[in-house]
Amino acid sequence: MATMKATLMYGPGDVRVEEVERPVIEQPTDAVIRMLSTCVCGSDLWPYRGLEGEFPEPRRMGHEYVGVVEEVGSDVKDIKVGDYVVGSFCLSDMTCDICKAGYPSRCMHGGFVGTAQAQYLRVPLADGTLVAAPGKPTDEQLVDLTAASDVLGTGWFAADEAQAGLGKTIVVVGDGAVGLSGVLAAQQLGASRIIAMSRHADRQALAKEFGATDIVEERGDEGVAKIMELTGGVGADGVVEAVGTQQSMMQAIACCRPGGYVGYVGVSHGVQLDGGQLFFSEVHLMGGPAPVRKYLPEFIDKIYKGEMHPGKVFTKTVNLDDIAEGYRAMDQREAIKVRVRPW
Repeated sequence: MATMKATLMYGPGDVRVEEVERPVIEQPTDAVIRMLSTCVCGSDLWPYRGLEGEFPEPRRMGHEYVGVVEEVGSDVKDIKVGDYVVGSFCLSDMTCDICKAGYPSRCMHGGFVGTAQAQYLRVPLADGTLVAAPGKPTDEQLVDLTAASDVLGTGWFAADEAQAGLGKTIVVVGDGAVGLSGVLAAQQLGASRIIAMSRHADRQALAKEFGATDIVEERGDEGVAKIMELTGGVGADGVVEAVGTQQSMMQAIACCRPGGYVGYVGVSHGVQLDGGQLFFSEVHLMGGPAPVRKYLPEFIDKIYKGEMHPGKVFTKTVNLDDIAEGYRAMDQREAIKVRVRPW
């Protein structure tokens, strides 16, 4: 039996790298890729911090990935052995009615990737989930492509749903990698004013580099008051919510003008919306797991043309053997996002 190294979480704060069975083709629509790059996601920190209950057994981790195709099933037609590929954290066939409507994250035959912090990965629905790059990426492109697999697409979806565009004022709630990617997305989509809500100097600096025109350090009611001051009492045209807490969601809604748009992509934990407050806010709400797959061809094109560098959200890189240190650094806010080298 061939084995590989993979990450397992045994419980809160307990991340280990162990030898596990190497994946093989199980279905004719599968591909197996040799991982070139993966990372630790902010959503991985919820179970790491004990906020998702106890585990009945160790849990394989990871859903962001760039790799080279080692093997494909008999029904895989578009993805070839040797292709350098990026995939979404959601599996999709790109042929069902939901995928065709633009939401491959809710594919009728899909699911989620959850074992990517490893040396090899089996990808079901390979033709619909993976996108081939035009050639072997440079080191910088590899880092950027790793961001494209999740955080860039998640931030982009939120900015898209917040209706970021020419002449628009966009507020971004959350200064993690997704929030910062939302700033970059708003800039790429043409927003005229981008207000990043952040208290951390390193994240503020990257937000400005990505296109933020203003920084607001206040939170809650004070943060809302500051946004109203900056927007002449009107509120923002659109808001990116990239945290997932009660405070961040209510802050996002309150920062948005009547008739405006809130794109929320922070994984919801304990968020409850008051019906009356929501009714009278008169804002559009749209969010959920980002349909990253539909954006990947555009992202790859922009990255290979050097038009954007989303990989700047990675402020620390570790080898797979040291991934526990990566989790710790992100948990302690010593790193914005941690990239992992599988080899």
